[in-house]
Amino acid sequence: MVRITEELVRKKSEHNECIINSLEELSLHQENIEKIEHLHNWCRNLEILLLQSNLISKIENLYKLKKLKYLNLAINNIERIENLEKCESLEKLDLTLNFIGDLESVTSLKNNFALKQLYLTGNPCTDYEDYRDYVICQLPQLENLDNNEITRSEKLKALQIKQSLAISVKYCQNKYFKFRKHQKERLASSSDQNLDNESYWKSKSEHAPETRIEMAKRRNPEDKNECKDASVKKQTRLYNKDGRPLNINQAKLQFKFEDEPREFRLQLAVYRYLDTNLISVDLEPDFARITIKGKIFQYVLPEEICVDKSKVQRSQTTGYLLIIMPKVNYKVPISFDRPKSSERVNNGQVKKNFIGDQNIEIRKDIDPDMPPLEYYR
Repeated sequence: MVRITEELVRKKSEHNECIINSLEELSLHQENIEKIEHLHNWCRNLEILLLQSNLISKIENLYKLKKLKYLNLAINNIERIENLEKCESLEKLDLTLNFIGDLESVTSLKNNFALKQLYLTGNPCTDYEDYRDYVICQLPQLENLDNNEITRSEKLKALQIKQSLAISVKYCQNKYFKFRKHQKERLASSSDQNLDNESYWKSKSEHAPETRIEMAKRRNPEDKNECKDASVKKQTRLYNKDGRPLNINQAKLQFKFEDEPREFRLQLAVYRYLDTNLISVDLEPDFARITIKGKIFQYVLPEEICVDKSKVQRSQTTGYLLIIMPKVNYKVPISFDRPKSSERVNNGQVKKNFIGDQNIEIRKDIDPDMPPLEYYR
């Protein structure tokens, strides 16, 4: 069973500098998650929550998300609508391609007055007679159902036949419940056969929540959250066949490279609140390699640098990393005039941390004259 862990949520919130308590949008789709948990305590400011293409069987633990406007639970194993009464800001709910047969459970959304859009396409309940009229009658606040606008005449018609709609839906619903009961019994008996993978994929299967779970287990025998053997992991290639270093941005960092007459300047947009101890800098004459939380950023330099004269600095305000690398082949121009001092006195406090073989200075301002970072994708 794949769990919603803090590590997983922080990984998916890199756009918010891995801060989860102020997160407004979170996407956890296609993770084989089976249960909604922890998010109501960790991410109370969520406005958009995307949980489509998982194995969730129950809507739960969302009652503290008062700002939630859009909830996507499409392609899951949900069989009834529930536990969304406290999500008072909910405007859009997508339950496409689930297993909702309990159409009466739609009445649990009566007090979600902000709800304007509801998607139930692909659920068993949509095959019921008078399905659309029943939903429109029970949820007068809706403006759009299954991507079709609800007209005023539809609302008036549904209210006039309210009692007959309830009887019709009750009959269809009970009929489906009987079918579902027999289906569970058939699936339970067939699961005792213990088919091997080849025979299983060749056999016919029923469209049911249990089938989707079994298929997911056979596709992914190991939990995604479990640590796999390091030897199985694909290793990152740092050099080509000729032994020359490669440009790598495994950490997907935004960066800026400047070719000055005296030196090269490489500025990296490192996360502001990332601990400096998680950053390692390795400089070679022809490339710079920065490892951030185990992910590698490697940049090949146009010409050789003086490694022993290079500097690594980090801004206290933005967290950005600046690497200053003097060129080996730079020649100081001959001048007969007394050179003017271009040094600046930095009155701010300087704190030094030693990471690997590099000296990283933590400063209030890296360079006042340096232009702002331009983002490249």
